[in-house]
Amino acid sequence: MTIQTRRERERAERERLIVTAARELAEAEGWDAVTTRRLADEIEYSQPVLYSHFKGKGAIMAAVAVQGCADMAVELRAARTAAGSPREALAAVGAAYTSFALRRPALYDAMFTLAVDLPFATPEAPAPLQDAFEQLLLAVRPIAADGEDTALLTETYWAGLHGLVTLMRSGRLPEEAHERRLALLIGHFVPPGTD
Repeated sequence: MTIQTRRERERAERERLIVTAARELAEAEGWDAVTTRRLADEIEYSQPVLYSHFKGKGAIMAAVAVQGCADMAVELRAARTAAGSPREALAAVGAAYTSFALRRPALYDAMFTLAVDLPFATPEAPAPLQDAFEQLLLAVRPIAADGEDTALLTETYWAGLHGLVTLMRSGRLPEEAHERRLALLIGHFVPPGTD
């Protein structure tokens, strides 16, 4: 093993450490608690070391968002592939999306609520963002009508899920009615009996 390879491995490990510490701190105390000074203390490196990896908190949040999208894609894929019919797949993906957002609120915020410097809905979007959207698209595609813009339909389904999650998390919609709301959303995409 060369010195350069070892250094690259150590650098990648420090980046993982920074991202993990930011994620854990944000989940425990919120994004306001995540500062470069606090992260430096958490990982026991100096602030200049953090800045040698990331330009600042925004870049760290973007890295957390990318990692979160990778995690979400895994959960959405598992839900979609375990389902039987297209309707069940759409419902399972909606339930998995909601579960992810409720279990990891700070991570979800970095991914879809807070401003981060990431390209979305473009070919330049990082692969994990594209993969998460692809899992939604693969659940929506089987129910799309011939000639319908599947990507646009997927964006609409995603917007519906995001709206439900955001309103529920903020206390504007009671959580106990979420499953009924999700069923209504699914029903507008896949009328009963059209599986």
